[in-house]
Amino acid sequence: MGTLDYIWLGILAVFQGPELFSIFGLPVSVTLVMILIGFLTGIAVGATPGLAGPIAMAIALPILISIFGYTPDALLPVMGFLIGVMKGATIGGAVPAILFNTPGTPDAYMTTLDGYPMTQKGQARKALRVAHFSSASGDTFSDIVLIICAPFLALLVEAYLDFPEKTALLILSLSFIGAVIGGSPAKGVLSTGLGLLAVYIGTGEDFYPRMSMGSDHLSQGFPIATSVLGVLIIGAVFKEMTDLWHQQRKSGTPPQFTDEGNQRLTRAEICRLLPFVGRSALIGTAIGALPGIGSTLAATLGYTVGRARHARTKSANVPDFGEGASEGIAATEAANSSVSGANLIPVLSLGIPGNAAAVFLILAAESIGGFNPGPSVFRFTQDVVNPELVIAFGLFTAMFIANALNWTIGGLFMRSMGVMVRIPKHILLPTVLLLTLTAIYVQETRIEAIWFALGFGALGYVMRLLAISPLPFVIAFILGGKLEESARQAFAATGGDAWFLFSSPISIGFIAASIGIILFSAGKKKHAA
Repeated sequence: MGTLDYIWLGILAVFQGPELFSIFGLPVSVTLVMILIGFLTGIAVGATPGLAGPIAMAIALPILISIFGYTPDALLPVMGFLIGVMKGATIGGAVPAILFNTPGTPDAYMTTLDGYPMTQKGQARKALRVAHFSSASGDTFSDIVLIICAPFLALLVEAYLDFPEKTALLILSLSFIGAVIGGSPAKGVLSTGLGLLAVYIGTGEDFYPRMSMGSDHLSQGFPIATSVLGVLIIGAVFKEMTDLWHQQRKSGTPPQFTDEGNQRLTRAEICRLLPFVGRSALIGTAIGALPGIGSTLAATLGYTVGRARHARTKSANVPDFGEGASEGIAATEAANSSVSGANLIPVLSLGIPGNAAAVFLILAAESIGGFNPGPSVFRFTQDVVNPELVIAFGLFTAMFIANALNWTIGGLFMRSMGVMVRIPKHILLPTVLLLTLTAIYVQETRIEAIWFALGFGALGYVMRLLAISPLPFVIAFILGGKLEESARQAFAATGGDAWFLFSSPISIGFIAASIGIILFSAGKKKHAA
């Protein structure tokens, strides 16, 4: 059997799977319905701060397995639902970031920098259109790369990046984020250090808790939901509540924003956005193919690279990044959306999750049986059908179906969400806080998680008062565990060599770049002052 035969079998597995109902005599498979339900669910939770896609997937997965069972026929319906949630949450996360200055997901934080200023200028609907166009474009590009490169790209990365190189790459990522995004190198490094400190409390690969000060609660470590949602969302809610209180004391009424001017995207505006979309899609796809990096870093790098280009090429009457530039939204949304397809490259080719939250849950679905991600998936047998390869192309088909929904239903949803900007903030902010705390408790089911989340929310509030970006903290917290694991593996693989970071030219280059970017940024800030 050739490649085209397997592609056709994968398509048939989706469209001709177990029938749920029929329309005018045409059978509708349960997989198609589950992709649609998952996509709509993902949009809803992505647009609601505190209810990110991974949380919805974590809640839904055991329910889906109990409904469909552990037979191979359950694979595509369950995983189709999870893929739909992942796709929908990516586009939905931009809605609260643009309308309320509150990111629905961590990777939508950079969207707030230009999305909310556009809302304040009466261009909320246009900002949502930019986000939808960029997100759908980046997502589609990433899925195409996934299908073409899944058997080859991840293997190429593994061939050149061993444990020392991966450790050095993570250090480079943290250094870059701290130096460039943190407002100043000192504040960025401080935010990164706080994130690493928080993630290492009570956790690690030792047999005893670290830095727990004898507390049983701290010995379990801080759950990722409490830290990330606390610093990003609860901290932003606290800051918005404070600003709203000051605003009401001055004017007596909360701020209201109304649409002004043309809210449609013209052909000229789309052409102006395309270079930013294309560059960020490449960045997001490359980062997504690297195991354990994630969409938050992709969004940050896409925004940073786009800002540098925008500063060189913009005309005098165009706003800068951070002041309501539509190019900033395009650069961010194209980057974080293009990760969703590419992060399945290491999953399907190597069995390694590319995204610590969403893809881990997709990997959990393999426990149903009949599918084991790894090199054997892409074995093109001639005489006997490889069922795992059929499932893989079925997943590719599901992703393209979700993309089609993104371009159609996603666009209608984004445009309809423009009316939410008229919701009074004194009603919205407490609702967001309640939903966030509820989502955290649903995931953790222990009261300490609520106190941790409120504590991290207070930390996020203080960081915003001191003009310290919380994003380096979040990225450091997410990558901290991966950094320690990779460093321990590199130390063991090199026979206990304490200088393993300097054991190859590639890792030496990454470490040199880490030091260089901090020194360059510090010198640039000092010269600007």
